[in-house]
Amino acid sequence: MEMNKQLASAGNKRIALVGAGNVATHLGIALQQAGWQIAQVYSRTEASASELGNRLQVPYVTSLEAICTDADIYIVSVKDDALPVLIPELVKGRNGMFVHTAGSVPMKVWKDHAPCHGVLYPMQTFSKQKPVDFSKVSFFLEGDGEETLVQLRELASSLSGLVYDATSEQRMALHMAAVFACNFTNHMYALSAHLLEKNGLPFEAMLPLIDETARKVHDLAPKAAQTGPAIRKDMNVMNKHLDMLADELGLKELYEKISKSIQEL
Repeated sequence: MEMNKQLASAGNKRIALVGAGNVATHLGIALQQAGWQIAQVYSRTEASASELGNRLQVPYVTSLEAICTDADIYIVSVKDDALPVLIPELVKGRNGMFVHTAGSVPMKVWKDHAPCHGVLYPMQTFSKQKPVDFSKVSFFLEGDGEETLVQLRELASSLSGLVYDATSEQRMALHMAAVFACNFTNHMYALSAHLLEKNGLPFEAMLPLIDETARKVHDLAPKAAQTGPAIRKDMNVMNKHLDMLADELGLKELYEKISKSIQEL
């Protein structure tokens, strides 16, 4: 019964998706499945706009002027540096609530442009080819007032139970921390795959170790879960590794810096 009430509430709101990249794709699919009405998709490229529009079976446009003027919510998921240029043109002649999904862009980017505005930040890594379980995604919200926050909480709570308020400053810290936890970690996987391939070994052999490392921090603080030669200060092993990395451009220095950071922390 509660779900039916939620769907009825969601169905009364028309959402325009401004952007058709990874975030907009997953968010649009999840919102539609939760009962929200996706009215339109905008992307400046025909390929992206048509791909998401057809997937959601809704109209799509490729010019800002063609974006509908009667949406209740405009969710903007574009590159961070595109927001200041896009916002004045998007808001012109349109009402409704305007939100962006960026982790590192302050809410004040909307100031003096949209009377009703906020931020809907889903902190997750998104790739178009990989489905996302939004019930396990943390959402961080910010609004220009309580009424906006109430609407954002309704929207985010229809997808996930992990919904939090966060200021622009807190969200920037979240985004920075996420770069370390996600983007930098994934780069380490790429370097690991490179070293394994060079030595005729498959990256899949590393997956059980990666999975167990991720599982451990559900129960232990990251500092308590740290293992390896750096935390043990095993210079014998570390020197052997450094010798092996002598011909790898930049990796020897990276190994040394990360090992030092582990020891200092």
